[in-house]
Parts: sequence; C-alpha cells; structure tokens
Amino acid sequence: MKLIIMRHGEAQAFAASDSDRALTANGEQQSKQMATWLNQQLDGQGIDKVLVSPYLRAQQTWQVCAPLLPDAKEVITEEEITPFGQSDRVYDYLNAMIEVEKLDVVLVVSHLPLVGYLTNEWVQEGQPPMFATSAMALIEVDVTNQQASLSAHMSPRQLLNS
Repeated sequence: MKLIIMRHGEAQAFAASDSDRALTANGEQQSKQMATWLNQQLDGQGIDKVLVSPYLRAQQTWQVCAPLLPDAKEVITEEEITPFGQSDRVYDYLNAMIEVEKLDVVLVVSHLPLVGYLTNEWVQEGQPPMFATSAMALIEVDVTNQQASLSAHMSPRQLLNS
C-alpha cells in the first residue's frame, strides 16, 4: 500500500492565529505542481482516504490538489494532525486504519514538525527528514510483514531541477 505524507503549501506569515494562515499564490502553485507529480506516481491508482489537518493552509492545499488527483473515496478533517500532533499516536491510528479498512492509498496533508516525525515512524532512518512546503514523502508499506520503505521524497524545487 502507498502512504503519501504531504506538508501544506507556502502560507502567509501572519494571521489572527496560526490555524488561520492562508496559502500564498506561490503555495497554491507549488501544491498544484506536486499534485501533478503525485498523479503521475499513482499511475491511475485511486486514493482511498485523505486525512487533512483542520488548519486553513492544509485545507487549502488539499483543495488545490484535489482536482489534479484521482477522486478520493473519503476525505476526513483530522484534528490530530496539526503541527502539535503526536507522531506515535498518528502512526498507530494510521496503521490500524490501513489494516482494518484494507486501504491501498492514503494521503496525509499536515505540517512541520509532524510530517517529518511521522515519516520517521514508518521509515526509521535516523533523523526525521526535512519537508519543504508542498513536499511529499511516498512510503511503500508492506502490511503483511509490517515493513515500510521510502520510495520518494520530492519537493517543488527538486521538481524544477529534474
């Protein structure tokens, strides 16, 4: 199964609260670029479930990505995947969900530092990876053997340079 962990697009520096920070025009563009790239990686495979942080910038990231991706069977606003989410709890939640619901593709749209720590929960390779805005980690999960490997870690800048 494929697990995609995405950091939200570039957001405005200031708002009434951190949760109200909106995407910038650049953030929208970068997120669209990454969605186009992800669509190629999925190669026609649909998305079973999308979990999106309730923060405005993550919601907007999903909104700009959704039209460029296969239709998601279910989209959930998940309160536990904010910047302050606990990676071990989110890992356990995702693991159980994937196993019980027999999911093939799950996309998580969240924030630093959670995206790095969550990636490291699956692919334990020392330091959690850094995530530029709109960056994605594609993780191949072997549910039967309880093993996972990082198949790609892509950012908008890397896309431009490739």
